[in-house]
Amino acid sequence: MPLLIVLIGVMLLIFMIVKLKVNTFVGLVITSFIVALMLGLPLAKIPTTIETGIGGQLGHLAVIFGFGSMLGALVSEAGGGYRIATTLIDKFGRRWIQVAVILASFIIGLALFFEVGLVVVLPIIFIIARELGMPILYLGVPMAATLNVTHAFLPPHPAPTAITDILGANLGHVLLLGILVAIPTIIVSGPLYNWALQKLYPQVYRDNVDISVLGEYKQFKLEETPKFGISVVTAMMPVILIAIATICSFVMPKSNPVNEFIQFIGAPDLAMLLSLIFAIFTMGLRRNKTMEQISDTLVTSIKQISMMLLIIGGGGAFKQVLIDGGISKYISGLFAQTSMSPILAAWLITALIRISLGSSTVSAITAAGLVAPMAHQYGANSVMACLMVLSIGAGSVFGGHVNDAGFWMIKEYFGLSLKETLLSWTTLTCVLALAGLASVYAVSLFV
Repeated sequence: MPLLIVLIGVMLLIFMIVKLKVNTFVGLVITSFIVALMLGLPLAKIPTTIETGIGGQLGHLAVIFGFGSMLGALVSEAGGGYRIATTLIDKFGRRWIQVAVILASFIIGLALFFEVGLVVVLPIIFIIARELGMPILYLGVPMAATLNVTHAFLPPHPAPTAITDILGANLGHVLLLGILVAIPTIIVSGPLYNWALQKLYPQVYRDNVDISVLGEYKQFKLEETPKFGISVVTAMMPVILIAIATICSFVMPKSNPVNEFIQFIGAPDLAMLLSLIFAIFTMGLRRNKTMEQISDTLVTSIKQISMMLLIIGGGGAFKQVLIDGGISKYISGLFAQTSMSPILAAWLITALIRISLGSSTVSAITAAGLVAPMAHQYGANSVMACLMVLSIGAGSVFGGHVNDAGFWMIKEYFGLSLKETLLSWTTLTCVLALAGLASVYAVSLFV
């Protein structure tokens, strides 16, 4: 019955958006209230649950999205993105451009959350696609797939790191096996899926995409743009700061004052703020722009993402209703006495929670608590525990749909309709999760 209620809620949301043309944010909030009532949440608690969901979702993302949008706008407005795009095109050419996108996304994805990686990489992806005269989604698919894989499989991302601890696995082994699993998973869900989607659903590969959320596209003369080096450093500054903090967290004592300072400036929110300040200088003041001109650029960038922020908050409200409604507890009961392969059981439990709750991190950590007894049977630091960590990671990205913040980001950024997003992005996350599970099984044959 609880899963049926979730299904009814999703169908209601789709009906309101597609048929009734209700604003997406309003539809999400209405659906959240209705589903909360159907799940039996106390009437007095429902408004608090909705507020908690919206605040919890936006509390972390709003700062990152805001500063990320401002940073992207400054780089784009100064021509830094154009310089990066033309240099990449010269280096890799049209034939190997997907490889360039995958490599860049993988490096960035090691340090940044999926949502943050999208904010940092997308402006450059759009410019490259424009310069090469190819559909934006052609580069967006391998980029998003790669960012999703690193977020789900590889420490030091929150979910795989937490799961490793819960299951008693070795962090170094998880990272090594995770890279082995990530390579075939990215190939299948990136270039191969891209090719198949173009054949089966070509209408989403269009050039006339409204990318107003990233600002207007400007034509530049190459000699008038910032140099490639400073453009890359400015665009990658969040990655550099967070990556340094991540590395130092492993190689330096936690109590070391230097390490504490590095962790402070490498925290995502502060890293984005420092990067924005750096961009104001390199892409603004150093380019002889006044602070008034720079401020106008910053204000415009925020206006362009305001509705998307509300939509993501609405998705958070829906997710919180499902958590407070006891969906995860219901699913755990279904698998309490399972005798199937621990790798498959971990994947299935995570995938079901992911579909129901939306958050990959929440679903992964919840599932880890449910399957931990199975992993502990094999002993601490066992290979099976590592493989279960990765299978949970694969299941945590399965079937991303309307209760997932990433779903709405992809929809808004790539100018897709709800139906197009379901048929392209939701399908991609299913392929990614299944390819990840198959890759885990393949690795298990050799370790």
